Order: sequence, then structure tokens, then C-alpha cells
Amino acid sequence: MLPSSETTYQFVKSSETKPDRFLVCGLGSLGQHCVAILKEYGVTVSAIDQVQPKNWEVPNLENLLDDLWIGDCRQTNILEQAHIRQCRTVLLVTSDERVNIEAAFAARLLNPRVRLVVRSDKQNLNKLLSQNLGNFIAFEPNQLIASAFALAALGKENLGYFNLEGRLLKVVKYQIQPGDLWCNQWQVHQLNTSYRRVLNYAPHSSELPNQFYQWEQESTLRAGDTIVYIELADMLECSQRSAKKFQRNLQQFCQEVVFGMSWNKLKQKLGQFWRSGYQYQALQVATICGITVFFLWWCGAILYRWHYPGIGMAEAFYAIAVLLLGGYGDVYGGVKFEEQIPGWLRLFSLVLTLAGTAFVGVLYALLTEKLLSSRFQFFFTSNRPRLPERNHVVLVGLDDVGQQIGSLLQELQQPLVGINSTALDPSILPHMPLVVGNFANALTNVNLTSAKSVVVVTDDEMENLEIALMAHTQNPNSGLIIRTYNRRFSDKVAQLFSYAQVLCTSALSAEVFAAAAFGENILGLFHLNNQTIQVVEYMVEDGDTLNGLMLTDIAYGYGAVPILYQKSVKSLPLSPSKFMPSYDTRLAVGDRMIILATTRSLQKVERGELSPRNWHVQIEKALTSDAIFDGANAISIISGCSIGTARQLMKNLPGKLPLGLYKQQAQRLVFKLSKLRVIASLLPVNSDREN
Repeated sequence: MLPSSETTYQFVKSSETKPDRFLVCGLGSLGQHCVAILKEYGVTVSAIDQVQPKNWEVPNLENLLDDLWIGDCRQTNILEQAHIRQCRTVLLVTSDERVNIEAAFAARLLNPRVRLVVRSDKQNLNKLLSQNLGNFIAFEPNQLIASAFALAALGKENLGYFNLEGRLLKVVKYQIQPGDLWCNQWQVHQLNTSYRRVLNYAPHSSELPNQFYQWEQESTLRAGDTIVYIELADMLECSQRSAKKFQRNLQQFCQEVVFGMSWNKLKQKLGQFWRSGYQYQALQVATICGITVFFLWWCGAILYRWHYPGIGMAEAFYAIAVLLLGGYGDVYGGVKFEEQIPGWLRLFSLVLTLAGTAFVGVLYALLTEKLLSSRFQFFFTSNRPRLPERNHVVLVGLDDVGQQIGSLLQELQQPLVGINSTALDPSILPHMPLVVGNFANALTNVNLTSAKSVVVVTDDEMENLEIALMAHTQNPNSGLIIRTYNRRFSDKVAQLFSYAQVLCTSALSAEVFAAAAFGENILGLFHLNNQTIQVVEYMVEDGDTLNGLMLTDIAYGYGAVPILYQKSVKSLPLSPSKFMPSYDTRLAVGDRMIILATTRSLQKVERGELSPRNWHVQIEKALTSDAIFDGANAISIISGCSIGTARQLMKNLPGKLPLGLYKQQAQRLVFKLSKLRVIASLLPVNSDREN
């Protein structure tokens, strides 16, 4: 969903090798939010702005800054005053991308090693600069936020979609239902497979935890429980499911409408059709003409068959068809009948010819009009499709952000309709229904009462609020997503109107800019429990604090979720990617890893702050001789201790594993040992031995 450079930005998290000074150039809304997030990492943050900021959107931000210089960030002397040579990263986030690029050049000349994070929408130029300058990455805030709005529009169950290695992954929030296969039979940890990983869990009537892994893995799923999980969902499988759904809907339509509709219901439908407005007048005329022609056709065939028993029904049928198409002379001029033709029948045949010519002419005229109007509509109005009737997204405001949101929703095969104050070029989202005009009036013409959600993303946040409240009045059950630009305004709206999702563009973008300042390659983001979850790529380097850690440490120590792992092979390319890798994997130099992480998790990774291992495993006895051998292997693999330590422990039972473990890690080890017929239990680490 997010633009990413082909270059993978490697990240060394060692304060001894890199300074912890960061410079933010431009203290607009985006710059202020970047400063606030960077300070949460515990680093030194300085800023440059052309004028003293008058509007501080982030409370107490002036006191958070370590230094503030007033001047042009493109000037060498200003950058030197800001200690550019001691900076680890410079964030260039002014509203003028030319200023950002020029300042990036000046910063690179003064500090060849500084990392450059630039606000720019020149994608081709950004790619070229990344290749030539090195340690350079650029984002456009509008590109970052479009995916967040699109995902919010999909509803509360579908939280995220993104592509990795050509595979589609989706994040789903689901409430267990009484008839589900998982209900009352599965434990939470049993949902973790090679294609699925549980991200969050809350029992019935409980709120979802704010961090990953804050639940009991052995909890049994009950009706009303809520789970959030990520799983692989290939495009082909999604298409197949869509095709099957369409087939079921078609079968249901045939059963209910074609075969199961009562006469009273049919009369009701026909009455509604006949009383419909002006847009169906041509269709009504065509229907009358068609019914009349078919009635005359069958009546004529029956009369000919009755009067001339010697001819077959098929011959009579085709003869009447010739008459209706104006072939009176063909029938009576070239066909010899055994008996003299009665005058009334010849007159009836003439009437058939005249009526057929008239009615068929009307049908031809209507068809010609339809074809011509369709042709002109194609050239002048792009022949946009009809409005969806239900379960669609109403997208209000089609600037660059709105157009990107629409494109993403169409990629996800979500029905939608756009509303804009002015007409769009026919080449822009040509397959999206569009209503042009006043926003308030247009809301009444988009089947709002049956809409799935309403996304309001115009350039005016006050107008966004007004439109959103109007939409909520007409349909209180639809999802409501509002775009804002000011953090204080956003927070107040979110508190007052809890039924709406209020997304502040600056706050969303700043999280990505701040994460990129530390070197992470941001591949995507989505929202979970009012937090931004980022999809982050790491490459392990020599001297990196990630080197030598197990994925268990990444998960339970840093609170992140590993979803992809690639092992490095000496003098060879990386091995094939493994989705939902085993947490028993140990990282080494050159390995590649992709995780899901909150800002808090990224801060812990940056500082190398692993959560303490507060649990021991007490092993009582092994029930078989094979259990001693297998148990030692399991202990070594899951805990990460040496195989010698594990075998020594198993030979001297009962005993306690001397290594401290995370609770979920210890629970998994006890569960694995029980399957190997080894009796074990959990013990909390004494306070004087906590890591």
C-alpha cells in the first residue's frame, strides 16, 4: 500500500556507533508531529523553521525541542549552527518540496553519512536521488494516508491489506459466533499456523489489549470473544471465493425470483416498474411493443395451424415471422396453398404485416437511440456504471487523496460511489459511479441508507465534519471516517463523536517519517485498537543488536510480530521467504525480517530494551527413556539454551531450567514437553534474579 524504494535501508541500533541527534526542518503540522514522536524515542531533537511558529498543534512541543533555529534550512551556516555534522538523521518536511530537495543536497555536502528523510511526491526523482545520494528516502504524506482511509472504509472486521513477496496478506478482526468451528473447541494458540498468526485476543465483554501478546494463550475460544489475526489470502483464492459467492447469489436469485415468486409479488414488481420515473419510459415502450409483437406472433401461428391442419406448427410460426417483418408479398406471392385463402385471413395477415412493421420499427428506433446515447456518453461522460444498491462505500471528496483511496478500494473489489463538487476527467476512476454537485444534495442520491461506510476527505475539515454528521443522521449504522488536519481538532471530534473514526493526516504521516528516521523500511500500515501498526523490514548487520536474537525475543521481548523471515546463505542470494516463521528461529548477519510493530515496539527495538524474562520452567520427571532425549531437544530449541545444558538438566531430574523465559515462551515449552511425556510446570522468577 505504501510506496517503497527498491533499496533496503539497513539499520544499526547502536548508540555507540551513531549519534542520537535528529534535525527536523519545517515546523508545520507534519514537522511538529515528527518532533513529538521522535522525542518518545528518547533522542535529541532540534528544528529549523523560517519563522517562529505561532500555532503549536502539539501541546508543550516548544519545551520538547532541544534547540530551535530560525532561518532557511538550505543555507549552509544555518545547518552548521544546527550541528548537522553530529546529526544521525535530517527530516526535511516543509510544505515546499523544492526547498526540501535543496536542503537535502546541502545537508549531504556537510555530512556524507547523515540519513535524509524527505517530503516529496516526485517518485521518479526520489528513486534516482536514492540511488545516487544513498541513505535517502522520500515520502508524500498523501500517499501514506490513502491506505489508512481505504482500510478504515472496509469496516471493523477488515483492518488491513498489503502485499509481500507477491502474496496478499489481510488483517481481520472477528467475533466468535456460537456455531463457529473454533467455538468451545479451540485454544487461542491453536489458531497459529503456517498461514495465520493471532495478533490480539479479548474474552467476551472485554476490551482488546493495547499491546500484542497480552492474553493467555491457552484460553478457550467462547462465543462473543474477539480475535484479531493476520493471514495469507492469495489473489487467486480471493477471486475464486468471489466467483463462488456470485454463483450462490445467482442461484438464490433464480430460486427466489424466477421460480419462487408468487403471482401477487410478481404483480407488485411489475407495478413498481410501471410506476417508475422518466428514466424507464423508453424501456416501458419497448416492453409494450415486444409483448404486442409476441402476442400477434402466437395468435397468427395458431390461426394458420387451425385453418391449415396440413402444415406444421413450425411452418406456421415462421410464416407469421415473415409477415411481422414486412413479408406480406413473400408469403402470399411465393407460397401456394391447397385451398383458397379466406378474405378475413388475408386481411389479418395484412394487419400483422402493418403492426409488425410499426412495432419492429419502434424497437429499432429505441435500440438505435440507446446505441447512439451510449456512444456519446462514452466519449463525453466516460459511461460510468450505475450506482451500487447496498454494502458500498460512499467516498466524498476526490482530490489526489480521494482518488488514491478510490483506486485502493477498487483493487480490493469493494463497491463504491464517489461524490465530488466538480466533474472528473473520464480517465480518472472510469469504473467508479460518480455523483457531481453539492455534497449535501448528493448524499440523497447515493443509496446512503444501505451504504457500508462513508469516507469524507475534502480539503476543508469543517466541511468534512458537517458532511459526516449529515451522513450519520441518514444512516446511523454505517461506518464513518473523517479526514482532519489539526491534531487538537481531531482529538475533540473523536471524543465527542465516538461512532466516527477521525484520522489526522499529519499524525498518521509523522509516524512513518519518524520510523524512517531510524532506518526502517516501512512497507505498510494499518490501525488496530486506535493505534497505528506499521509493517517494517529489517536487515541484520554485524554489530546490530538484533544479531543473535531469537524471533521469540523479537515477539515477546520487543512486542512485535514477525510475519516473514529470510535466511542469508554465504555467497548466495537469500533463501526463500518463510511466512509466519517459527519463533525458535535465531537471527544472523544478513538475515531479512519483516515485522508488525507499534511505535512503542519500534522505540524498544531502537533502544535495545528487551522485556524481562520473568518465568522459569520446573521439570519434574520424564515418563519414558525416549522422553529424556526428545525433551532435551525441545528445551534447547524453544528456550535457546545449548543442547549440553538441556541434556544435563534432563539427566538430573527434577530440576529447573536455569534460563529465564518469557511467559508465552515458557507456556509453549511446557505444552511441548507434555506432548513428549515430560511433566513440567511454570515458576515465576524471584525478584532478585529478574533480568
